Amino acid sequence: MVLHQYDYLFAIGTIFAGLDAWNIGANDVANSWATSVASQSVTYLQAMLLASVMEFAGAVGVGARVADTIRTKIVDIDQFETNPELLMLGMVCAVVASSLYLTFATRIGMPVSTTHSILGGVIGMGVASLGADGVMWVSDTGSINSGVVQVFLAWIIAPGLAGCFAAILFLITKYTVMVRSNPAIWALRVVPAYFGLTAMLLTMLLLWKGGGYEVTLTEPEIAGTIVGVGAAFALFIGVTLTPWMYRVVIKDDWQLRWYHIPMGLLLLRRGEVPPPPEDLDTGVKDYYEGRLTKEQLDARKAGERDDVEVVGEGNQEKTKNAEGSDAASTERTGQSPLTNVRKAPKKLVGPKPEGKWYQGHVLFWYFKFALLRGLDQEVVHAKSTNDKLAGNLEEVHAHAQHFDNRTEYMYSFLQIMTAATASFVHGANDIANAIGPYASVFQIWNETPLGSKSEVPVWILVFGAAMLVIGVWTYGYNIMRNLGNRLTLQSPSRGFCMELGSAITVILATRLKLPVSTTQCITGATVGVGLCSGTWRTVNWRMVAWIYLGWIITLPVTGIISGCLMGIIINAPQWGKVRA
Repeated sequence: MVLHQYDYLFAIGTIFAGLDAWNIGANDVANSWATSVASQSVTYLQAMLLASVMEFAGAVGVGARVADTIRTKIVDIDQFETNPELLMLGMVCAVVASSLYLTFATRIGMPVSTTHSILGGVIGMGVASLGADGVMWVSDTGSINSGVVQVFLAWIIAPGLAGCFAAILFLITKYTVMVRSNPAIWALRVVPAYFGLTAMLLTMLLLWKGGGYEVTLTEPEIAGTIVGVGAAFALFIGVTLTPWMYRVVIKDDWQLRWYHIPMGLLLLRRGEVPPPPEDLDTGVKDYYEGRLTKEQLDARKAGERDDVEVVGEGNQEKTKNAEGSDAASTERTGQSPLTNVRKAPKKLVGPKPEGKWYQGHVLFWYFKFALLRGLDQEVVHAKSTNDKLAGNLEEVHAHAQHFDNRTEYMYSFLQIMTAATASFVHGANDIANAIGPYASVFQIWNETPLGSKSEVPVWILVFGAAMLVIGVWTYGYNIMRNLGNRLTLQSPSRGFCMELGSAITVILATRLKLPVSTTQCITGATVGVGLCSGTWRTVNWRMVAWIYLGWIITLPVTGIISGCLMGIIINAPQWGKVRA
């Protein structure tokens, strides 16, 4: 029997759970795709399409179908047994507080943990309804994976471990491949091994942290599966993608397309490559487009002081003293960053047409504006504007070393693989931050017994996943921008190490039952790689401080909002009848 007297609570919970899921898409999905977009391994449009598919598939396909309706490790739920409607109200207050805070954080471009946001909301409502003693601040068993103490430990554990793992991966990549005399050949040799390692780690992630599916394998079987998948995938890449990359990157075979990859080893039998057309786009882009090295930036500053001759405008500056440096840069990267002028991307929305708001062509423009406006935002080439958080990005990027573009191109395939799988697992797990409290609201409203387990309806999973995808499309650019080149200089080799370092941290934390946040993992990994790219100046420490501030204030702010809402409602005077 449905508790229709609480229809209004169910309706409010539905609205704000949708808003919470929208914010998870707008704020949290950047954890998986910000580095891929910033390094130009994929375009922003491609990232949105891939994120939509992977996040929705993860949330609906392997999302947790069976939810423990009421039990949590933060609030003593047993005290609500005689009054489950009060818990329903509390969960509504928690999701309202979380969604409002996330909306504000996303608006100002602050990456925060959506897990800690809803956690703060639950703590706030628990204190307001049960008192401080009703909240589990520290686990009775001494475990660090339950209780409020887990939040504070996560501020140190997640970024620290992710930064170390990502830095180690990048240093191995840097000195094994990137700074060698012929880095493209070395990359061709190690890329299959990297693919195998990535497949092994991502298999661990799916087996140990995946969604609601049950893994029945024994420990030896799991180990064998992980090693077998890695070896098989490395072999598969070695006989398919590697010959294709050899022909395209090393032999400059401009006639090959992506659909030739399945030909594998047969591609090695192709003859000499004919001369390419003059206007050929090889697909190997300049990943450092518009980014000056320290020598080039110093040369430009000297030109502005009239110390040297300046030719052209914008980035087309050359100095007599820097000609040798420019030639070396061109030989190393295949293109000269000083002579490469970036073209303005074509706008998808376009200007607003003339006419009344209710006319068809105007309504269509409003639809495009709502859905595609984010794609017209600049998220890759972050500028040194008056934004105090951006600081002098030219100086930050100038301290980072530039690598061979052809080698970077090979790592872009690895980065897409890690980002797509991380996005799938994110959808399977983090969507619970929105639909978890909402499922509890629905189950109490539907008069499910308090202590029982009940299957979460598929429509709730679809509802949460759909709102998440809408959030990605409409407002994901704010966080994409700040977790990308505004934090440090990005490139495919760097981004791959960041994403894989973050994934290793999540895997290890899952195995050891340590609480971590994907936001904190990718931020720590980004800083770790940034520090190994040059000097400590390659990291925008203003942005790091901004992100860390978001972590610190998330729990108390959502807790205060939720607690105030809960306290005001349950202690408000009853106005049912007016005495004569």
